[in-house]
Amino acid sequence: MAEFNTHILVCGGTGCKASQSDLLKANLKNRLADHGLQNEVQVLQTGCFGFCEKGPIVKIQPDNTFYVSVEPKDAIEIVDEHILKGRKVEHLLFKDPKNDKRVDDSKHMDFYKKQVRIALRNCGFINPENIEEYIGNDGYAALGTCLENYKPTEVIDLIKKSGLRGRGGGGFPTGLKWEITNKVEADQKYVVCNADEGDPGAFMDRSILEGDPHSVIEAMAICGYCIGASKGLVYIRAEYPLAIKRLKVALEQAAEYGLLGEKILGSDFDFEIEIRYGAGAFVCGEETALIHSMEGLRGEPTFKPPFPSESGYMGKPTNVNNVETFANIPPIINKGADWFAGIGTEKSKGTKVFALAGKINNVGLIEVPMGITLREVIYDIGGGIKDGKEFKAVQTGGPSGGCLTKDFLDTPIDYDNLLAAGSMMGSGGMIVMDEDDCMVSIAKFYLEFTLDESCGKCTPCRIGNKRLFEILDSISQGKGTKEDIDKLRRLSYVIKDSSLCGLGQTSPNPVLSTLDHFIDEYNAHVEHHKCPAGQCKALLSYHIDEEKCTGCTLCFRNCPVGAISGEKRGPHYVDQSLCIKCGICLEKCKFDAVKIA
Repeated sequence: MAEFNTHILVCGGTGCKASQSDLLKANLKNRLADHGLQNEVQVLQTGCFGFCEKGPIVKIQPDNTFYVSVEPKDAIEIVDEHILKGRKVEHLLFKDPKNDKRVDDSKHMDFYKKQVRIALRNCGFINPENIEEYIGNDGYAALGTCLENYKPTEVIDLIKKSGLRGRGGGGFPTGLKWEITNKVEADQKYVVCNADEGDPGAFMDRSILEGDPHSVIEAMAICGYCIGASKGLVYIRAEYPLAIKRLKVALEQAAEYGLLGEKILGSDFDFEIEIRYGAGAFVCGEETALIHSMEGLRGEPTFKPPFPSESGYMGKPTNVNNVETFANIPPIINKGADWFAGIGTEKSKGTKVFALAGKINNVGLIEVPMGITLREVIYDIGGGIKDGKEFKAVQTGGPSGGCLTKDFLDTPIDYDNLLAAGSMMGSGGMIVMDEDDCMVSIAKFYLEFTLDESCGKCTPCRIGNKRLFEILDSISQGKGTKEDIDKLRRLSYVIKDSSLCGLGQTSPNPVLSTLDHFIDEYNAHVEHHKCPAGQCKALLSYHIDEEKCTGCTLCFRNCPVGAISGEKRGPHYVDQSLCIKCGICLEKCKFDAVKIA
């Protein structure tokens, strides 16, 4: 067996694969073979490195050189220059926007400096389809420790002591949930992993399953041991083909190595895991709806109690945790509850994975300690707002969360602080907005999403959100009134107080938070029929400045509806009754003559 002295790690996450990282990997292998180096240098596919803005990413070990935005054609230069001659390929190194200097090691990049990777510890470092690499990084050691040294109740006490709370949105104490399920007597119990990640812009759970599936499998087995379950189920949306593929490979390998199945590691503990597919319904992220979907029923939530811990899948006690929650379990067992509890804040321990997206320079997947501020995440890790524009708001918690303004930039990120600010942690989506975003449109966007995703079972969510959306749409069309703003607030509270499940109860949050922090924008839409951000098309009008217009006819020739008229070399005019506000005239004009009013 060859002993490699150099390893080339190529990101194999969904984003980088979409940018031809598979071809890049193949080209690297072929070039190494051309030089007879295939037995000295190994090319490995890993999970997501996190810095998605700069993918595809290639990392060289052992010198830790970090190449960004690598194209398949760059494989020749990497092999010929870096591998053969020991010279780093300068133009592929990350350029620090603060000083324009190249940075060759990721640990010196602002994007990574303040991160603490626990749930993402193996993503970007191991081949997710090779169980031996996982085992070589303390994989399945926690399961062995539990089976050999701890009683189930002792493991539960350790998880409780760590302070780990559910990372799926609700933040319920994980150890307490396990304890409740443990105490219920039943002939059969189930462990369920909720991998139904449906927030717009969120890709935390998908990346963990793509980059480190064994960590979830190991944690599910530990949970099964603790609650007395012999069967596990992973509920994952069918739109995650790569995560499903790697999870299947990992399950087969775990069974082959005796880490799933009967008498695991020589103990009396039996545990097996099956995969169940979801069709992409956002409401199935709610645990009772998820369970109904797995049972082949309509994915609708039910009133609690009884909780799934008492009566869940097939009427049996069921423990439901999401992917990120499970990914934290093995390191807690291996390093101790005190170690984990030493990270974060008093009531929010450990780290949180966020999908950082929107109008920000460094889009990607980050893992930060609880208690870090929004300012540090957006400006230090995220690199600030794109194109030097002004920060306007950040939406945390996805469609269930709220928009926070610059007044909250120094707010420590944890469960309680975000709730107090009018938002929530959610599963980890974090979308940044700049001065060009209209907050009425943002509220409308999120409400439209929850409206589409509502199961329709309860009237407040099904009908109430429809009425909310109609009012918002009317305001964005310039047809709203001051009374409509009052109706928005009153109706939002009714929906929050009377909806059946978390989807309906939190769906008005984006409306309420934008009303609280951006009431001036609502008033501008209603009183002056203007959109300050210039985003609501119905409130825009295009005009041509006669003094600047040269009569080149570019706007006339490109207008799709013939709304522009005028003589050649003479001023042109826009017929507002015909204009569809497509903006082509603005785009085509070379003389800055087209204006938006």
